[in-house]
Amino acid sequence: MRPDDQYLLGRRAFIGRSTGMLGSLAVAHLLNSERASAAARSASQGGVATRHFAPTADAVICLFQHGGPSQVDLFDPKPELNKHDGKPYEGELEIHFVGQKGNLLGSPFKFAPHGQSGIVLSELLPHTARIADEITLIRSLTTESVDHESALRLIHSGKFQAGYPTLGAWTIYALGSASRNLPAYVVLTDPGGLPVDGVRNWTSGWLPATYQGTAFRPGKTSLPDLVTPADMTGSARTAQLKFLDELNREQLRQYPDNAELEARITSFETAARMQTAVPEALDLSQETEATKKLYGLNNPASAEYGTRCLIARRLVERGVRFVQLFLNFQPWDTHSKNAATLKGLCARTDQPSAALVQDLKQRGLLDRTIVMWGGEFGRLPISQSADGRDHNRHANSIWLAGGGFKRGYCHGATDDFGYKAVTDTLTVHDLHATLLKALGLDHIRLTYPHDGRPGSLTDVVITKAKPVDQLLA
Repeated sequence: MRPDDQYLLGRRAFIGRSTGMLGSLAVAHLLNSERASAAARSASQGGVATRHFAPTADAVICLFQHGGPSQVDLFDPKPELNKHDGKPYEGELEIHFVGQKGNLLGSPFKFAPHGQSGIVLSELLPHTARIADEITLIRSLTTESVDHESALRLIHSGKFQAGYPTLGAWTIYALGSASRNLPAYVVLTDPGGLPVDGVRNWTSGWLPATYQGTAFRPGKTSLPDLVTPADMTGSARTAQLKFLDELNREQLRQYPDNAELEARITSFETAARMQTAVPEALDLSQETEATKKLYGLNNPASAEYGTRCLIARRLVERGVRFVQLFLNFQPWDTHSKNAATLKGLCARTDQPSAALVQDLKQRGLLDRTIVMWGGEFGRLPISQSADGRDHNRHANSIWLAGGGFKRGYCHGATDDFGYKAVTDTLTVHDLHATLLKALGLDHIRLTYPHDGRPGSLTDVVITKAKPVDQLLA
């Protein structure tokens, strides 16, 4: 054994015994500094060092609604559906749960136009109604699956299969980080647990692991691996990290061309900065009472979701590129008690979602930040289990605000019963191409080598995806 090999083993053993000094999530974002990000893009042979065209957005906040919100009860009023409530549906329907086909189920909720744009919304969304003139409402989004897991993978990664990079990962791969102290891609998870399909919702797939989402856990310890062990004093911690840094740099002097080792040193530096930056970003005591009230933090129904929406604004304010909020399991999956469930979910999410848009606007951040609200698919116009609705891949409504999307604009239409998009239909792949264009990225040119060919988010040869310019201002 060479002397330097013996030294290397000792160094590894030291790191192995020092558990807790560096969170694995921090390691995942060690390349988020500008230098490391640029180096990774150069090495990939497929990334971009500059944007393909002038962007209208620099950041994205995705308020994802697991389960499939019912478009005909929230965003897409259908008088004919109500008129024929209780009658058999005469046309062909794609049923996910075979044998559970009921009659037409009208919406019990009233709809009304709002704002100067006159966008019509459900009474369940009084706060979203107040930002009607800020949003682009898409009523004609379609997908290719009525199965939750595959539909989730489609809307996040553009593919049915697991293991492909998500939109957030592609965004960070292309643009790098705007912050030296925080991860570029942050996921704000639900205190109740993970959503359906778990961490695959924010995976980097076959892109380098540095581009995956970093999940901030709810509670006081968001990144537990970055917390100093309880039995260690501050001076001991400082001495430990200083000693480790000396070992790393001595090794780098012996192997100056070792890019992996240099990146590891950067990761420790990033983790040290995160120990200060993360708690500060999550500290809502700095916010005014008026701001907290705006997000509904004074209301037990909306306080938890409002807290995460407010944190999302604080993260984007501090340079985080991509933030996602997820809900536990799939609460919008209303196979039964559709009306009652929607009431509760809207009470939880409506005010915080609208507040986020309002707050970003008043701080001058909305113009460069895309806010997206929606789920993996819509619901059927017929009943299931008496008062529920089954999955529907042919019609889904989502809304976007800011970041160059048209204000007060409603795009597309479905048939008289809200079953199928019939006008200005969009696919999930078209949505991805449009989002990337707003970020200044060409979805065709944004590639990374995979299986011997350039892999991409939209895979345009197969999907024929294209940006929908009508959505952009």
